[in-house]
Amino acid sequence: MTDNTAPDYGTGARLFHWITLVLILIQLPAGVAMTIEAVPAYNDALFILHKGLGCIFLLVVLARLAWKLRHPVQALPQRLPALQRRIAARTHWLIYGLLILLPVSGYIRTVGDGYPIEMLDALGIPPLVTGIPDIAHVMLIIHSFSSYLLAALIAVHVGAAVHQQLFARDNVLSRMWPPVRPRGRTGA
Repeated sequence: MTDNTAPDYGTGARLFHWITLVLILIQLPAGVAMTIEAVPAYNDALFILHKGLGCIFLLVVLARLAWKLRHPVQALPQRLPALQRRIAARTHWLIYGLLILLPVSGYIRTVGDGYPIEMLDALGIPPLVTGIPDIAHVMLIIHSFSSYLLAALIAVHVGAAVHQQLFARDNVLSRMWPPVRPRGRTGA
């Protein structure tokens, strides 16, 4: 028997989820491509894109987190084992932590080593820190490691959702898809 009574996410949560995913699907490959210089002719453009989108990404994630805190969704169904519910909750919060850590560490790495963030320069926003190359180097390591960890956690997240949909048949994907909640459905 399946439990299809858990309310789905509202349009706000759904849009934040899918906008975040689109930004991640741009940022991760751009970050890898620019660091391995996969296409040297586009390397500068990739750096500018990655740094600018990183600033936008941080704002989106902070707005998403504020939305989540003001619009809580019902917990996972009680029929799921307690350990599975705990792992899911901790994985979600770890993903949120990485979504904040990545742009912050990227920012500190960039401006701390004296590089510009062209979008912020164009907006007249001065760097918050400068001239800290040792810390910038540590932030580069944190930024790189965190991006791979985020990719792994996203894979776990997607795998768990697909497993719940296909094997548990609890329609978990319908809680977040489509990106705009259909009329007449309830949720946060």
